[in-house]
Amino acid sequence: MRSLILPFVAALMLSSCATAPSDVAPAAEEAPALMSWGDLLSRDRPDPTMTLRYGSGDAQIVDLWRPDGPGPHPVVLMVHGGCWQKSIADRTLMNYAAEDLRERGMAVWNIEYRGVDEEGGGYPGTFSDVVEATRLLLETGVEQSLDLERVVAFGHSAGGHLVAWLATQSNLPDDSPLKTDLFAPMEAVIVSGGLADLEASKPVTLDTCLANIADDLTGAPSTGRSNVYSDTSPAEMLPPSTTIVSVNGELDRIAPPQLGEALTEKVGASGGIGAYIEVPASGHVELIAPGTDAFDIQADLMETYLQVE
Repeated sequence: MRSLILPFVAALMLSSCATAPSDVAPAAEEAPALMSWGDLLSRDRPDPTMTLRYGSGDAQIVDLWRPDGPGPHPVVLMVHGGCWQKSIADRTLMNYAAEDLRERGMAVWNIEYRGVDEEGGGYPGTFSDVVEATRLLLETGVEQSLDLERVVAFGHSAGGHLVAWLATQSNLPDDSPLKTDLFAPMEAVIVSGGLADLEASKPVTLDTCLANIADDLTGAPSTGRSNVYSDTSPAEMLPPSTTIVSVNGELDRIAPPQLGEALTEKVGASGGIGAYIEVPASGHVELIAPGTDAFDIQADLMETYLQVE
């Protein structure tokens, strides 16, 4: 499957690396106008097919977006961002993307989870919510006409961290509170403007996004756990169980491209399979906004990995 995306990556790199002839002074160019959250949220927001519950808490729910037809349908396991804080975003931020993917013939399992600013969230609750929401997919997917042999995970921003963590959690230390028996087979994980390397992300993203809440997310160090990233940061838990594709907007200020590039290098060095795509003239919002080049690139990747006709 890796060979299917490498030409795609190469084409993108060529399109973003062209230079003017040496004897011609380059024309001054204005910086492209990037999408704002208001641009996305001003759209009519679609509704899911149904909502299911994987726990008793208000946040322990999943929205299912099921395509028309009998199925079984390939599945996108979707995780929203919002700096791990419910006061910033919840799963409905992804409704636009979920509906677009549904119309393309992919079911979407859009999970909610407790943020660090909610009771029970942070370490370990946020992580255990991702596990239990995934477990519910594996336990009930067949009766929902879902094809559990064709699953791709797609996480944006903080959600990119959580889907990458899901792809590396089989490497958790046995004494970690996050250790689980969950095995979630996935064709690929797409880290969309993700903060999957917590230590590298902390100094380059907004303080309000990570630095100010990092202790709640990673938990406090202890005698047996001096490195808080050992079970919380996918970059410390490699190799992954599946391919990790990092997609970054060239002008993203929340998740600068260097994060995706560096994660891909670490995945490869660990013996895993990784790929990196940088989308020219794109920021953070475009990555989950249908109709943009950034979103369409990722939707095409999902169709390829899931073999959508």
